[in-house]
Amino acid sequence: MALKRQHDMMAMFSMASMTDVIFLLLIFFMVTSTYVFPTALEVNLPQSSEQTAIKPGTRVYIDSDLELYAAFGDETPQHIGTSALLAFLKLAQQENPGTFIAIYADEEVPYGRIVEVLDMGARNNLKMVLATRPSKNSSPR
Repeated sequence: MALKRQHDMMAMFSMASMTDVIFLLLIFFMVTSTYVFPTALEVNLPQSSEQTAIKPGTRVYIDSDLELYAAFGDETPQHIGTSALLAFLKLAQQENPGTFIAIYADEEVPYGRIVEVLDMGARNNLKMVLATRPSKNSSPR
């Protein structure tokens, strides 16, 4: 008798309520994912009238707090220490020997810090460029 009662209870369980819960969770995650912004670094680049169309394969960021971040291609920049930067740059050059390494330095970063990174690349025969944003009046003087 207890076995028949347990069997009847299982027969009454409906998957419709479970489907509703899954559907509501799906809608919740779809709606909340639109509010998630990609984690980008806030770097105010200095202005320049000269621009290039070269797309760098590797990017190095120096933010206003003098912290270093690095990324291959379109990856999200990751925090990197000064000691690990050279190994990262050499690896980037080995993977894509013909590409440039772009340095995105905030305009608040002291010039000496930028030169340190550029010099590190020059000593190791790496092709590096300094990224800038277009100036408001980009016509040559």
